[in-house]
Amino acid sequence: MANVLDRIVDYKRGEIAAAAERRPFPELKATLQDAPPVRDFLGSLKSHHPMGLIAEVKKASPSAGLIREDFDPVAIATTYEENGAACISVLTDEHFFQGSLEYLEQIRRSVNLPVLRKDFILDPYQVYEARCSGADAILLIAECLSDAELQELFQLAHELGMDALVEVYEPSNVDRVLKLDPQLVGVNNRNLQTFETDLSHTIRLRHQIPEHILLVGESGIHTREDVLKLQEAGTHAILVGESLMRSEDIGLQVRELLNDPK
Repeated sequence: MANVLDRIVDYKRGEIAAAAERRPFPELKATLQDAPPVRDFLGSLKSHHPMGLIAEVKKASPSAGLIREDFDPVAIATTYEENGAACISVLTDEHFFQGSLEYLEQIRRSVNLPVLRKDFILDPYQVYEARCSGADAILLIAECLSDAELQELFQLAHELGMDALVEVYEPSNVDRVLKLDPQLVGVNNRNLQTFETDLSHTIRLRHQIPEHILLVGESGIHTREDVLKLQEAGTHAILVGESLMRSEDIGLQVRELLNDPK
């Protein structure tokens, strides 16, 4: 699985160019006025203190292949909402994760929670695409972006009213992320070059990230014990996809992660 991230980014640049050819940028921007009002992604996480769950709608991944066969994105998102999630993350990458912007649009119309566009966002076109599709937040991956690109996309997200979850993996990239003065930072426990996962990665990077920043632990979270381990280390939110999507009873799994006996 070496250099998976490089392969994804290379493919994604071609995909963006093709999308812009099908629907030119001015035409995309013209649909912005029809987008639903932005919901407060960061505020929802804060309101679920001490641990807000960003529950992910994810059909497949390059490392795991197909994760869930009986995949109904709206039903899954509704179950997340009914069982205590703070926000919903929707994979929109089609080629590698079998996701879709259409899934995001359907979910945004069907739930009341804020929705994150989870994708490899490299270009302003995708930021507008996200907002026009109803996204309330976007993911920005530091390892995919130069300083200039990171700044441009982060600023654009906020100009459009969205939050940006800025994700980092490499410790050497933390300072680059902090220069943005972000309110929301995610640490991915999965190395996107090799797709190997280490839950302790978030804990190791916690000391590099100021306490006033809401910290999200991402990937490799399977049990209530995992959640407590991250919480005790100063993590304020978790992004969980695969372990929820593999569960026979998604609602029960959400409640067990959050220790909600409901």
